[in-house]
Amino acid sequence: MAGLTVLEVLRRLDSGPRGLLETQADHRLAHYGENALPARRPVSWPARFARGLRDPFTGVLLCLGLVSAAVSSWGTACVITVLVLVSCALRSRAEYRADRSAAALRELITTTATVQRQAGPASAPRTREIPVDQLVPGDVIRLTPGDMVPADLRLLRASSLTVHQAALTGESKPVTKFPLDAPGRDPLADAALFEQPHLCFQGSSVASGSGTAVVIATGAGTRFAGAYGSTARRRGESAFDRSVNGISWILIRFMLLTPPLVLMANAALRGRGLETLPFAVAVAVGLTPEMLPVVVTAVLARGATILARRHEVIVKRLPALHDLGAIDVLCTDKTGTLTQDRPVLHCSLTPDGRPGPEPLHWAAVNSLWTLQLADLPAPDPLDEAILDAAEPEGYEYEGVAALPFDPVRRLAGALVRRPGRTGPHTLVVKGAPEDVLDRCTRVRTAGHDAEDTEIDSAARQRLRELVEAKAAQGLRLLAVAVTELPAGLPAELPAELPAGRGRLTSADEHGLTLTGFVALSDALAPTAPDALTALARSGVAVKVLTGDHPGTAAAVCRDLGLAIDPGTVVTGDRIAELSGPALAELAARTTVFARCTPEDKARVVAALRESGYTTGFLGDGVNDLPALQTADIGLCPRDAVHVTREAADVVLAAKDLTAIGHAIAAGRHSTGNIVTYLRITLSSNLGNVIAMLAAGLLLPFLPMLPAQVLLQNLCFDAAQLTFALDRPAPAALRGPATLRPHAFLRYITGFGLLNATADLATFAILTLTVPGSGHPAGQAAFHAGWFTENLLTQALVMLLLRAGRPAPAPICLAAAALAAIGLLLPLSPLAPALGMITLPGLYYLLLASVLTLYGAGLALANARHQRRYGDGSS
Repeated sequence: MAGLTVLEVLRRLDSGPRGLLETQADHRLAHYGENALPARRPVSWPARFARGLRDPFTGVLLCLGLVSAAVSSWGTACVITVLVLVSCALRSRAEYRADRSAAALRELITTTATVQRQAGPASAPRTREIPVDQLVPGDVIRLTPGDMVPADLRLLRASSLTVHQAALTGESKPVTKFPLDAPGRDPLADAALFEQPHLCFQGSSVASGSGTAVVIATGAGTRFAGAYGSTARRRGESAFDRSVNGISWILIRFMLLTPPLVLMANAALRGRGLETLPFAVAVAVGLTPEMLPVVVTAVLARGATILARRHEVIVKRLPALHDLGAIDVLCTDKTGTLTQDRPVLHCSLTPDGRPGPEPLHWAAVNSLWTLQLADLPAPDPLDEAILDAAEPEGYEYEGVAALPFDPVRRLAGALVRRPGRTGPHTLVVKGAPEDVLDRCTRVRTAGHDAEDTEIDSAARQRLRELVEAKAAQGLRLLAVAVTELPAGLPAELPAELPAGRGRLTSADEHGLTLTGFVALSDALAPTAPDALTALARSGVAVKVLTGDHPGTAAAVCRDLGLAIDPGTVVTGDRIAELSGPALAELAARTTVFARCTPEDKARVVAALRESGYTTGFLGDGVNDLPALQTADIGLCPRDAVHVTREAADVVLAAKDLTAIGHAIAAGRHSTGNIVTYLRITLSSNLGNVIAMLAAGLLLPFLPMLPAQVLLQNLCFDAAQLTFALDRPAPAALRGPATLRPHAFLRYITGFGLLNATADLATFAILTLTVPGSGHPAGQAAFHAGWFTENLLTQALVMLLLRAGRPAPAPICLAAAALAAIGLLLPLSPLAPALGMITLPGLYYLLLASVLTLYGAGLALANARHQRRYGDGSS
């Protein structure tokens, strides 16, 4: 309907300027449905639980549980089942709480609209407030400053109406809107849809002025809902997904290879058959970090809870917390995120471009008395910015009349006089530089007492160049001019004219003297500079992607402290020309992208991801949705539009951008704890598996019974839960934290071999101290000796393979409990039932020597590893 006349639109909608009948509205509501975005069905508990089963590690455990059940190893199968259930339950509970917190933010959305309807055909139209979801096509509604546009609208009338469309287009400046009777014959009809002056769209908001409009689309038919539908597309693999999948496949290969090797080696060297299958399965289980899903979920859930409680950051998807820690590039929108989407005074300039107070003085006089006399429905943001900077300017005058800003003149005029003085009045005009300059004949080059000079063509050209230069710096200039008008004005005004308007007309706004310019810029978000400084210190590169003017974007970035070289701002048309490696290289070296469409933003983010960066995107508008979905993790502030909050992984519930730094630190903290757990568990498990395989081939009996393997794993697994409370080394928080499969493989191989060496040394001690290993008593002693050594070495590993700070109390207590079980269980009454007996004292003496050497070796090897690879994440 954009190209139809107003009359044609009203006819098609079977409506009129007086609005719909109440009965018509009821019928249409039944036909079209509520004016609401397509409902997202809440995820049920069973669905959340089933989603947790898709985790790769959980799948590995389920496969092992099935194999254990198949070989009648019911204890192992039951333990694995319990671990899987606990992990899925923890994840479901944490994500449910995050969804509930995010749902509470929906209450921030405006819920009513001012509609004009008739009770009957002969009734006068009545204006009332109704819920937004009750609007229907054909409704006539009224717009006032601060209103959210509740549907797609066609303007019928407007008075100085401007709207913020940043959520839809990224453009920070308010857009002027006015009705067009025949847009098909208007030059502006060829403009982009959002630039059409006679259309307002759901998702925008009224900045100033007022209007009356007819609803042309509601619910799923709005442009806003079309963008909302795009959020359903699935994001590609995140950094967490890629890391977990890589480590999972390494473990799967090990586990698939281990049981056949055990069976074949025992069959070839010892003549054993399928009776060793339970032992082979136990070895495979011993290699698996059974507690990984539980530990990972507990670590992430704890980090998400702390973020929500302390910093009001809602993590809607638990793995997103790891992705936060892995971010090395944060792409961000400008308008509404780094800035507050409102102007502030930047400077006051004389006509020759030098700072001077006079233009601001007269601009404040104009703003003050325009607001006082023009009967505006709400203050204009530009006037508020000027008065905030210049108060108490203007009160020494008395207002006589005013003409408010309108989109045709692009000026605002105020007629003032000095109280108690006779003589001419002063007309102060403020507005768009082009329009003010067209009305100026003279220019003031100095203070109040200076002589004004005529503006010749050269001076006019210099003034235009000054305006263009300041605009290129991202400043919005308003020209300020004055003139004298005679005081002999009519004493009485016609009754039908509003107060203050009959004494001044646009014909008076000529023959002006230019006093200078006031320059305004976007107001920065109060915490944005500190947030960007913290991100830079933490090793995160920031890139700004905006739909705004290149000069505006560069100016904001300079004000925020981002290093921007002149001429390095890349615009959307340049992005459109490139693809593949060329676009990736441009994206990597560029800090600011301006005049970006939503697709341009998404392409830049995708290019960065393809280059190996882990990307986050921070945005608040519909135009940010494609990039938000393309990034590894999407973030938005609390006042983002509804659809953006729905699509984001992380919501900043407080108006504090420094929360991003806290969220990234929490992500690195959580990843550091997961890394510590994986390093310790996998290296210890690998060492045990190597020792089991060697003992199985060297000894005439199984080195450990399946029940003993299971008990040992349970003890170690229970102790490892305390890693959720660990404190990673400070260096782990200084840079992006990732799980690198090849680094893990290198680490666990080296320390696993060291662990296996200690186990083999223990075998030698047991051979010397435990006679009769061919008899049941000797075998029970051997099993008890290795069981004790295993738990003691695992306790040492928990304490010595951590990086940085001393272990916190929970880990120390867990390691002590592990050592106590290893030492006391063979001495307890439970030992015979578990196939173990008391060991001789000589064994403990020799074992202490082995553990001392092993501990020293661990400490030296770990220190060497930290010097070579650092103590960050692997």
